[in-house]
Amino acid sequence: MKKLAHYVLVLALGASIGIGATFYRDVLAERHEALQPLPLDELKVFTEVFGKIKTDYVEDVKDNKLLVDAIHGMLSGLDPHSAYLDPESFKEVRIGTEGKFGGLGIEVTMENGFVKVVAPIDDTPADRAGLKAGDLITRLDDTPVKGMKLNDAVRRMRGKPNTKIKLTVVREDEPQPLEFVLTRAVIRITSVRSSMLEDGYGYLRITQFQSATADNVRRELGKLKKDAGGKLKGLVLDLRNNPGGVLNGAVAVSDTFLRKGLIVTTKGRVEDSQLKFTATPTDYIDNTPIVVLVNGGSASASEIVAGALQDHKRAIILGTKTFGKGSVQTILPMNNGAALKITTARYYTPGDRSIQASGIVPDVVVEDLKIARNETNGARRIREEDLARHLKNENGDDEAGAKDDDAVKKRPSIEDDFQLREALNLLKGVNIVGEQRSS
Repeated sequence: MKKLAHYVLVLALGASIGIGATFYRDVLAERHEALQPLPLDELKVFTEVFGKIKTDYVEDVKDNKLLVDAIHGMLSGLDPHSAYLDPESFKEVRIGTEGKFGGLGIEVTMENGFVKVVAPIDDTPADRAGLKAGDLITRLDDTPVKGMKLNDAVRRMRGKPNTKIKLTVVREDEPQPLEFVLTRAVIRITSVRSSMLEDGYGYLRITQFQSATADNVRRELGKLKKDAGGKLKGLVLDLRNNPGGVLNGAVAVSDTFLRKGLIVTTKGRVEDSQLKFTATPTDYIDNTPIVVLVNGGSASASEIVAGALQDHKRAIILGTKTFGKGSVQTILPMNNGAALKITTARYYTPGDRSIQASGIVPDVVVEDLKIARNETNGARRIREEDLARHLKNENGDDEAGAKDDDAVKKRPSIEDDFQLREALNLLKGVNIVGEQRSS
């Protein structure tokens, strides 16, 4: 399996408030590429506009502000995931990877000037307060979000642990805005947990893809196999509301269940972004049937895993269409202490599918009944295809496709979770068919 050299590709969507889901290249670009010819006519227009603002605008504006705002505008016009990180924001990103700050445990993106919730992370303040994927945050305390940069909104939501913040939220199935008062906490994500659903049938939940996630998955699988008497009858892999994480984490988790073949490829303009990852010949659960649960909050790295297992027919994908983020971001440090977070590649499933703005379509579509009742007025989760300036699918198919021990060990409720119950029933059906064929 090919390892990433020099940098880590970002597969987390948007920005995270209280989780370390953003990674950065730890060396400046080594390449000395030939400079492209400068667009002199356009630069003359830029200079003319700059001069007019300096001389004619109603107030004096510092040069630095004008230039930084121009950079922000240049990047925000590309796609929803590219951004300029000033030195303070870049410092927060690096602190965020260490998890040493107070946050809410929520993955967000910016759309039309407002903050949109991609997914709350399990057992964090945002999750416990009841925030949902697709919620639109309009106010932070009493400050309107409209007009804020995403980094500024993230900075306001972060803060010292045990301090409070009020979020005003518009939810499509609610007639009035909702208010949530959240208490910030130091977010320590336990990205993997497991339990037995029934005799022989295991449940594995991944909330976020980190570098060590695959090791944790394999440890939990060992526990499940032991609880099942040495051999599982079936496994439910729950990737719902998993907003992504690092590429190597997603590749290693996919490799856990595959014995051979391609896992994912990334394709971009520069040589660094042309990557292929293949499976090693070990299936840690010996071809045990798998059902993967996904929904509209399953994004990026989650879609890599679901797509790889689906294309290799190693698992049945059940749930609703995923978010559809098929692009890779790399964070490039700049000489002034700032950084560029820029989209550098698209990723492709083993079947050479780009799921950008299209998502993974489940093999078995099963709505969450609780969500279905709330969405009778046409409301649905926000997806990549809904974001302004999202990258188009080059195949032309946008329509396809801090925990305590008790919380970690908590058994998921089959009675309250319709999709989970259907996944378990499907696994039982697969086993029945297999027994009949072998008899």
